[in-house]
Amino acid sequence: MIRIMDGHTELLRLADEYWDSVLEGAPSSATLLGDHRFDDRIEDLSAEADERLLARWRELLRGVDALAVEELTPTDRITRSLLGTELRGAIEHRQWRPAEMASDHMDGVHAGMLMMAPQITAPQPENAHALVQRYRQYGDLLGKAVQRFRAGLSAGRTPARITVRRSLNQLDSYLSSAAVTDPFATIGGPQGWDGEAAWRAELAEVTREVVRPAFRAYRDVLHTELLPVGRPDDEPGLCWLGADGEDIYQRLLRRHTTLSDLGADEIHRLGLDELAKLRAEYATVGARLFGTDDLGEIFTRLREDPALYYADAEQIMSDARRALSLATAEMGKWFGRLPRESCDIAPVPEFLAADAPAAYYFPPAADGSRPGTYYVNLHEPTGRGRYETAAVAYHEAIPGHHLQLTIATELDHLPRFQRQSFANTAFVEGWALYTERLADEMGLYDDDLGRLGMLAGDSWRSCRLVVDTGLHAKGWSRQRAIDFMVANAPVGLAEITVEVDRYIAMPGQAVGYKVGQLEIQRQRRSASERLGTDFDITAFHDAVLGSGSVSLPVLREVVAAL
Repeated sequence: MIRIMDGHTELLRLADEYWDSVLEGAPSSATLLGDHRFDDRIEDLSAEADERLLARWRELLRGVDALAVEELTPTDRITRSLLGTELRGAIEHRQWRPAEMASDHMDGVHAGMLMMAPQITAPQPENAHALVQRYRQYGDLLGKAVQRFRAGLSAGRTPARITVRRSLNQLDSYLSSAAVTDPFATIGGPQGWDGEAAWRAELAEVTREVVRPAFRAYRDVLHTELLPVGRPDDEPGLCWLGADGEDIYQRLLRRHTTLSDLGADEIHRLGLDELAKLRAEYATVGARLFGTDDLGEIFTRLREDPALYYADAEQIMSDARRALSLATAEMGKWFGRLPRESCDIAPVPEFLAADAPAAYYFPPAADGSRPGTYYVNLHEPTGRGRYETAAVAYHEAIPGHHLQLTIATELDHLPRFQRQSFANTAFVEGWALYTERLADEMGLYDDDLGRLGMLAGDSWRSCRLVVDTGLHAKGWSRQRAIDFMVANAPVGLAEITVEVDRYIAMPGQAVGYKVGQLEIQRQRRSASERLGTDFDITAFHDAVLGSGSVSLPVLREVVAAL
């Protein structure tokens, strides 16, 4: 028998073909990652495109399953396991037709495009011209999105009314913004290009004549067709869609936790248990800082003491920059593998800020055209607590998302999907939450106020386990979810309201944080107990970050090999 291709080569071929299929299906994301092969294309949101992609993924999965594991190296075995898991997850996810419900302010097609637009760059003239061709297709993109929403309504898949309202707020804010600052018309162009002026004029024209009208027509459909039939605030969760909604939620829990055996009831109980554990930590730190160990008094002080809140936006940016600087100086003592790319910091664009979380992060482009950027929300700064800033910075930037995601992009010996994948929420967000407490070990919190911010962040993520499952599996109302978080996390009401609406919009995503954090902590304890005096925290961190973004079952394999 003649072997046509060895296992390693075949694995890499399958991995490359899979990632090419993902980027071809999401050309805007490809551009964001620095892959400019598809700059002249735009996403095809049709049901037919979904079916073509599903067929391609099923064929690739058959190839992955046919690989002989015993012929692969340990590194290739991890890649095979991840590729198979990711393909199965992608197939299961696409099968429930998520495009029919992507009208929300977090995962909605409009929200994704508006968030990505300020990040897009055209390094060469050919990329610049190609992007103009993409923008000419915005009517088709948003028109197909509308077709999918209508198909969803026909199937009884009504959106939550609050998420449509927030989407309308985003769209109205964008459409009322000045044309000269439009993010589609102000993308970064080639350096020193003598054709830039003419290109800018064409870009402005296309934005004015095609992009904005497409968003306006899309906005009108949300207002006239989706908003009137949206699920009310008393019934915002997926469970109110009956068996279809229950099935969707179970699929999303599996997708975001990367675990097949963790159900909504167990996640709900886990959140309640974690909140109970945090009370003792609050009492200890609160007694030192405020002279009281009473949880209610500590929460009231954090929420109502004006001295603990910012006076203006510049104070927020100053504290965020300082936290980033401190973490950058210390990371070499805790990590052997460090990112080559630095981390930028910038404000959340104003047209997104009112409906956006406190911060978020975009990883660097693979081609080096754009650095990793930590975005800080400066909307209504007087409502933002000083105690939260440090923990959020460590989560979003260093040693959190920037360290993990940037290191992943720089693992040149691994297939692209391992370096750039959008999957494995529990690992990516679990790592970032893990580093909020790691920052305390690193000596990054200046005082107990910062530590209370760390505890507040942990409470917040523990609440998510309870609230997300409460909304989508147990039929909670929006107000019950808000009330629960007010009682159990010292976060301001405005921020809690935005967060609850995020959970309504992105079922299952929010549970990945705490599930992932607890698994990383569990694996660290296990490795420390097994290795004893040979345990090295730098080696542990390098191993955890050395395979890209992994599923939690693969993380266990990686740590067991230490």
